Amino acid sequence: MAEVKIQAESRTEFGKGAARRIRRENKVPAVLYGHGTDPVHITLPGHDTMLALKTANALLMIEVEGGESHLALPKQVQRDPLKGFIEHVDLVIVRRGEKVHVDIAVHLEGEAVSDALVVLEAPSILVEAEATHIPDGVTVSIEGLEIGAQIHASDLKLPTGTTLAIEPDTLIVNVTAQPTAEQVDAELAEAEAEAGIERDEPTVADEPVAATAE
Repeated sequence: MAEVKIQAESRTEFGKGAARRIRRENKVPAVLYGHGTDPVHITLPGHDTMLALKTANALLMIEVEGGESHLALPKQVQRDPLKGFIEHVDLVIVRRGEKVHVDIAVHLEGEAVSDALVVLEAPSILVEAEATHIPDGVTVSIEGLEIGAQIHASDLKLPTGTTLAIEPDTLIVNVTAQPTAEQVDAELAEAEAEAGIERDEPTVADEPVAATAE
């Protein structure tokens, strides 16, 4: 994974008011910490930060004004729940060659047999990898899998240097039979009953009375 360089500014103002002012300038308040160092409060350029964090586990080279540089990974990214813009970023300092624990995405490729329902039980998995060699994800082939097949964490083919940080028997993919319409209706009725939702019984319209000739 390539490093993304981001120019940062030192930050001395704190609190909600200061954060709002920073965001109005299209910048992002952030904090750097790790390896026993004191937290470093910084401000990041909003557009560059948004682009960099589109990649999961982005490796960032934060260059703070004054010549100080830190290699870091995003630890926590806070976004506005409605508009989606970045409100704050926590960055953890890492070193080259250091092993870190990160979540990587699980991607499926191929198609199982017809009438099979493929359930991705774990969209991401926790792994241990070098901070500078974090994989983008792991790809799992489901081509031709039969109903009843399962793929566990121990079945995954991880890149060299990356190891599992979860139990090997963790279920990743489960292949079951497609539910019938009756099963879907029954599950829906059960869910509605648990939620206290009552369905109105369909009413049968009165049949028109045929007119009789006198």
